[in-house]
Amino acid sequence: MDHHRALIYTMVLVSASDADMTDTELRSIGHQVQHLPAFHGVDADRLPTIANECTQLLEDPDGLEKALDFIHGNLPPRLRETAYAVACDIAVADGKTTQEELRLLEMLRHRLDIGRLVAAAIERGARARHIAP
Repeated sequence: MDHHRALIYTMVLVSASDADMTDTELRSIGHQVQHLPAFHGVDADRLPTIANECTQLLEDPDGLEKALDFIHGNLPPRLRETAYAVACDIAVADGKTTQEELRLLEMLRHRLDIGRLVAAAIERGARARHIAP
């Protein structure tokens, strides 16, 4: 199920983009995998293995490009907005969004061909879901 791996890679990329994969971000990744319909059928026990594959790929000098190519090549068009949405959820999960995370979101938006208005709506929804009282 490469689309599951592509969605997980998307979340791991965002979490790892600032070199600080927080516990909150990791819990959010697990929550997404367990509860979103896009992950139906994924074996949650494989999540650490898939996340590790992605982080190992990022150690390669061209790892980011390879990961983005994998994501783009393995997501059907109907799941591209979903990928951007889960990426945004991870970016805001710990209450702060770094410049590195914002840059990665921009790269994902372009690679997945997400329009500006759609991206703005997804981003605003993520912020609204994760705002602290």
